[in-house]
Amino acid sequence: MNSTALSPENSSGSPEKLIQSNYSLKLWLIIAWTGFLILPWYAAYDGFWSFIWLTDGYPTFDEYSPGILQITMHQRWWLWPVALALLIPLPALIWPRTDPRHVAALLFGGGFGFSYMLIQGFVLGLHGWGWGFLGDLFGSTTLTQFGMGYGALLVASGFLFLFTQGLAARGAIKGDVFVSGSIGLTVTMVTAFVFFPVGRILINALQDDEGNYVFSLFLEKITSHNIWGVACLSSELSCGVAWNSLWMGVLVGTATTVLGLAFALLVTRTGIQAKGFVRTASLLPIITPPFVIGLALILLFGRAGAVNVFLEWAFGIPPSRWLYGLTGILIAQILAFTPIAFLVLVGVVEGVSPSMEEAAQTLRASPWQTFWSVSFPLMRPGIANAFLLGFIESLADFGNPLVLGGQYEVLSTQIFFAIVGAQGDPGMAAVLAIVLLLFTLSAFYAQRRWLGKKSYATVTGKGDAGVHVRLPRRVAWGAYLTALPFIVMSLIVYGMILFGGFVETWGYKHNFTLKHYIAEFSLYWSEEYGLIWEGAAWNSFWTTLQISAISAPLTAGLGLLIAYILVRQRFWGKDIFEFLTMLSFAVPGTVIGVGYILAFNVPPIEITGTGVILVVCFIFRNMPTGIRAGIAAMSQLDPSLDEASLTLGARSFTTLRRILLPLLRPALIAALVFGFVRAMTAISAVIFLVSADYDMATSYILGRVEFGDYGLAIAYSSVLIIVMLCVIALIQFAVGKRELGRRETEALTI
Repeated sequence: MNSTALSPENSSGSPEKLIQSNYSLKLWLIIAWTGFLILPWYAAYDGFWSFIWLTDGYPTFDEYSPGILQITMHQRWWLWPVALALLIPLPALIWPRTDPRHVAALLFGGGFGFSYMLIQGFVLGLHGWGWGFLGDLFGSTTLTQFGMGYGALLVASGFLFLFTQGLAARGAIKGDVFVSGSIGLTVTMVTAFVFFPVGRILINALQDDEGNYVFSLFLEKITSHNIWGVACLSSELSCGVAWNSLWMGVLVGTATTVLGLAFALLVTRTGIQAKGFVRTASLLPIITPPFVIGLALILLFGRAGAVNVFLEWAFGIPPSRWLYGLTGILIAQILAFTPIAFLVLVGVVEGVSPSMEEAAQTLRASPWQTFWSVSFPLMRPGIANAFLLGFIESLADFGNPLVLGGQYEVLSTQIFFAIVGAQGDPGMAAVLAIVLLLFTLSAFYAQRRWLGKKSYATVTGKGDAGVHVRLPRRVAWGAYLTALPFIVMSLIVYGMILFGGFVETWGYKHNFTLKHYIAEFSLYWSEEYGLIWEGAAWNSFWTTLQISAISAPLTAGLGLLIAYILVRQRFWGKDIFEFLTMLSFAVPGTVIGVGYILAFNVPPIEITGTGVILVVCFIFRNMPTGIRAGIAAMSQLDPSLDEASLTLGARSFTTLRRILLPLLRPALIAALVFGFVRAMTAISAVIFLVSADYDMATSYILGRVEFGDYGLAIAYSSVLIIVMLCVIALIQFAVGKRELGRRETEALTI
């Protein structure tokens, strides 16, 4: 998808430029025809990554035949229009880019081919008609087809990029093929893997138990007293789950943003010793597998917890259940989500130009005035995005409210029980998910209003060798006093977690043992078979590591690409597209998991039970963090950097890779770390998507917790924590530090 950044008017200025513009056209035509003529059209039953088809009847066997043989040998006549659509763009190779016929061939061929493949993929399924009304119109049919395979995927991709090249040739996005292709790719993927599965589950809100659409039933459910009740204002009764969730989300979003800002100021704007330790301590909670923080808090502050036992022994204070409710949820969620705020804010705080601060001091501004009038306003994109992520994460989290919620009911737990409870009510789950989305949309709108259309660019092409001014005493003290209790609490919790893996029964028998690690991670050498991975956890461990390693760079890459499109490009529907990117993040994982099963268990995308569905789920579930971190960081980069590069003849892809990406290293680290860690520790969506062949660590840990094997669960969690710490260190080393031409911050006294 390499391209020039030329407008249509001057794109034909030189033969060299014409040749460059034809490279991507030739590439995607070759890819599309390869998919149609050579590769299997339909998905293999043994999985996306299996290549057994090469020796199992390819190419004549109908399940492995390419598109051309599906038509000629297996009478799948409905694929003939695909072949015709592939022929239409071929003349564009000889027509100049400025020729209207060139544009028409690409737009019609790519648009018609992609649209037809989309429609026919839904029309025919595994058992005949994909839509019920077609059976009423045309009667039953014996025609069937499977989900897309390698061939269909390549052909569809070819059609998509041929269409976007036609748009670029017509003048869209200033004729930039790379940008137009990127927009087409991201819009298609977000629609397919975010909007479509979420829409499949939300449509149940309008249906009764028999599948009929009843709008009055929807109104009855969405106005339920259980959702919007305000009895807590006049009595001791609880409020509705919507108000409970909203209050909890605001508190968690505010607290995590304040804590994340405190940590960001400490590691970037002070001379505090052991900055590496502070960074590690701030990130510790994010690498915790599910339920572990809740279990550690229960063993610390629960009715029979260590703290309550000590208080009763030392001071005669009777144990209580104060932990179970809003207080316990807040503690657990603040611990869990503060690292997200820190990852978003650290690059933003670091990117504030010291030259502006020095200019303020030259005008005799005090350190306090400089911070609040210059530094803090330039941090607003990071603060707004950090709050938005904390707010949404709090609303969507169901693990901590499930363990610590007690009588405090929230939307996420109600959605979970509506889906998996004994009295399952998918329609009610969909209604609750809509309410949750309303809160998310409101927070998104409030963020946009707060930021406005102001410029926050501080990184330009000019040299900047300044040093950040000293933090005001009260800000420095506030950062220390805010962050240090969090560090202490994190270390205590993690001390409990590590301790739990080496005792026989966590909370009861504390004699030292290694049996939990031996049971799960033992191995021995056999002269006949070599190294034997005997432990019960090895299979899920390697699967989890593999899936996480694949999904993390894809998550980061797609997230930063979308951030680049949203910040640097203007196109119709951009605001709607930005909101759609947040959908998978806002909806609880349980809803996403069920939505993925409903959407991808049948053609045209048939990936349920495979490792691909786990990778796809992690990419689009975690990508919003990369997007928000990228938007926050890119808002500080002056657009003149892009313009200077394009003026010097660089293409958009080169500008993104050579100019912007090195300046986005903090956002890249945030996206990579979050993508990898969340893939390692996700549970809500995973419990619906794992299979016998692709079991994840979190589902294994949850199984151990359900059976009361806390020692095994904690031992496994400890191993995962160590692995994730090593990977985080490797990511930071590989990506490196952003260099802005500034001196290191000197030791600051407070």
